[in-house]
Amino acid sequence: MKERVIVRIVFLVVFIQPFCTQAQEPDTTRLQEVAVTAFYGRSKWQAIPAAIALIGPSVLKNSPNMSLLPAMNSQPGIRMEERSPGSYRLSIRGSLLRSPFGVRNIKVYFDELPLTDGGGNTYLNLIDLTQVNGAEILKGPVAAAYGAGTGGAVLLQSGIHFSETTMNRIFGGVAVGSYGLFQQQAGWTYMNSKFSSSLQQVHLQSDGYREQSAMRRDGYKWQGALRNGNHNWRFLSIYTDLSYQTPGGINETQFNQNPRQARQPAGALPGAVQQKAAIYNKTFYNGVHHQVSLGHKNSIRSFAMMSVTGFKNPFITNYEERAEDNFGMGTQWQYKHQSGDHQWQINTGGEWQYQHSLIDNFGNRAGIKDTVQYSDKVFALQWFLFSQFQYTYKERLFITAGVSTNQQTYRYRRLTDVGSVYASKQISSVVTPRLALSYAIKPQMNIYMVLAKGFSAPTLAEFRPSDGNFYGDLNAEYGWNLEAGMKGTLIKEKLLFDIAFYRFKLNNAIVRRNSNNGAEYFVNAGGTLQQGVEAMVKAFLVKNAAGSIKGLSVWSGYSYQPYRFTAYRQGNSDYSNNKLTGVPVSTWIMGCDLQLRNGVYLSSFFNAVSSIPLNDANDAYAKAYQLLQGRLGYRVKKLDFFIAVDNALNQTYSLGNDINALGRRYYNTAAPRNYMFGMNFGLR
Repeated sequence: MKERVIVRIVFLVVFIQPFCTQAQEPDTTRLQEVAVTAFYGRSKWQAIPAAIALIGPSVLKNSPNMSLLPAMNSQPGIRMEERSPGSYRLSIRGSLLRSPFGVRNIKVYFDELPLTDGGGNTYLNLIDLTQVNGAEILKGPVAAAYGAGTGGAVLLQSGIHFSETTMNRIFGGVAVGSYGLFQQQAGWTYMNSKFSSSLQQVHLQSDGYREQSAMRRDGYKWQGALRNGNHNWRFLSIYTDLSYQTPGGINETQFNQNPRQARQPAGALPGAVQQKAAIYNKTFYNGVHHQVSLGHKNSIRSFAMMSVTGFKNPFITNYEERAEDNFGMGTQWQYKHQSGDHQWQINTGGEWQYQHSLIDNFGNRAGIKDTVQYSDKVFALQWFLFSQFQYTYKERLFITAGVSTNQQTYRYRRLTDVGSVYASKQISSVVTPRLALSYAIKPQMNIYMVLAKGFSAPTLAEFRPSDGNFYGDLNAEYGWNLEAGMKGTLIKEKLLFDIAFYRFKLNNAIVRRNSNNGAEYFVNAGGTLQQGVEAMVKAFLVKNAAGSIKGLSVWSGYSYQPYRFTAYRQGNSDYSNNKLTGVPVSTWIMGCDLQLRNGVYLSSFFNAVSSIPLNDANDAYAKAYQLLQGRLGYRVKKLDFFIAVDNALNQTYSLGNDINALGRRYYNTAAPRNYMFGMNFGLR
């Protein structure tokens, strides 16, 4: 009986999909009126001269699984991958080339506090889906305002706010699903007109579809906000205990014969199961943000943060331990002035981040650390100074001009080498300008142009990779981005659209290599030409209607990314003009949100991804795949009951490939069709 019910629900999701795709709540049904905070202002989405993707609370709340992937992948130009549960990668416009794991080349903030550390890495997998209320994703180089990173920036938001009346709310939820999925959360929120506090606990675990792919995450988060006169304070504390097994890549024959298997032994190298390959990460993060208004024209924003990370990684070839201490601070002055139809705004400030790492590599004997191989102490320091000018005329003309100077320094010493002394590596200071303008050709329609320089220094994981060597000759990559676009609404705000054309020429591209024993390292290799098109259209067919259908919206997006290497040689091989590794040429996305007056709702997401080159030689490709996900639920008062399906078309595919992998072990198989059931109470 249960199987029949499940089959009927899956059929309903699949049948309705072609006719509908993302039902938004009121927070996103009028995007042009949303105050976007990107580039340190508060402007309408359509007026800002930049490609910005917005992810609203309803998209996250209606996610078909317990990760950020469906929401991120619902936006053109953005690709989030999961090689195994808990192992995430994030790419904006093809910035994944140098990221075998984790998030690099993208700056990530949480309520204006940097999550990206002084070594250039972001542990995005420490953040649970339930801890995020929305996001603004800036596509393309934004170094003039946010520092190093040619991919862009992600501005996560918690949604914490004040209330004119005192409010207390207890919330929580539980969900179970295929392959041992279990999620539980609980929390308490208190708020009044002067103070707001939110305490949350979350637990997530899964056995995983493949061998050696179980994961477990326990997280605790407290956020507070306080205002007193002209002063506003925000506080953030996060503790996450994350562990996930890493099955490793398999080759095409293994992928076709038994996609569930982990990396197998090869020659003298054991497999992932034998070595108990896994990641263990315990991180404690604290930050405080302060804003003070100095009259109507001036304000100062400042932050300070610190984090401590204990990291362990039993791998095929070694066992690595890291102890990381991170500190950061920043401040900026903002000046606003208005005279008639003319408005000016100046933001000037800087950020400084410091990381101290103790890195030890041991032999790995079946998941137990063996004899020490290397013991290193590394200090990473990065800072940038920026100034940005904005001018607005009659809400029709919007001009932004900014510039920053950036620097990254490493100081390191190998403690296991007798008589060793500290050596230093400094990335030359880079000036990164940005000029952008937007013009309203109609009251709700803007065209814009951007000229910006991007810069990204090698991260600590690239400067000192898993092979245990230091690569002092590794330099920053940089390039210019030229972009033009149009966005706005039509048909009395019932149709929203966004289209962008861009051309990004990257020099000194950092690419991944593998040693003979499979350990990775990185080199600068030529450059890339990343030009493409992104388009998105969304129709609000029914919006806050009085009938049985309260809301119905459909959307579709498309990314065309025919990226190429330029002047790229590896030994005697010339890969110039080859397709960029790990980047699909085209991606088509669809979505639907349906809300009935009686509380029933349906959200569905569809992703069609073209074939993906798996190595620089372009002689191996991952096949194209189509991913359909959906969530059907009943939400009434403070209760939400739901059932969700992932990979409804039962595709055999790899959601995160190991590019340029030794032994052609490229594939990390994703789970086939799977389900999730759950309920939440005390909704926001």
